[in-house]
Amino acid sequence: QVQLVESGGGLVQAGASLTLSCAASGRTFSNYFMGWFRQAPGKEREFVASISWAGTMTYYADSVKGRFDVSRDNVANTGYLRLTSLKPEDTAVYYCAADGSRITTETTAWSIRYWGLGTQVTVAS
Repeated sequence: QVQLVESGGGLVQAGASLTLSCAASGRTFSNYFMGWFRQAPGKEREFVASISWAGTMTYYADSVKGRFDVSRDNVANTGYLRLTSLKPEDTAVYYCAADGSRITTETTAWSIRYWGLGTQVTVAS
């Protein structure tokens, strides 16, 4: 089992920045591909970004490319998502995810094994 706990969400103005953290425990963090998904009210959970086991590969949704940056620290067992130039349409609950298999732009949420409970990001216009 892997436990994931997100933090760092909040209410910000458009154009602001936030850094989300995902603290992992339970198993060796570096054995898992890590991803970030988000879900807005009335919408499906969608892929945002992911990073490979050793952090050498990253993937981004087109909607966040150039504005968000995913990273991880396998010593600290923590993943990060830096959100910049935030827009009102970025408002959603952001979830951290982990799986032994690769997580990419094509990965569907239902196929991922481990999830955090999410952290709310609200961007005011």
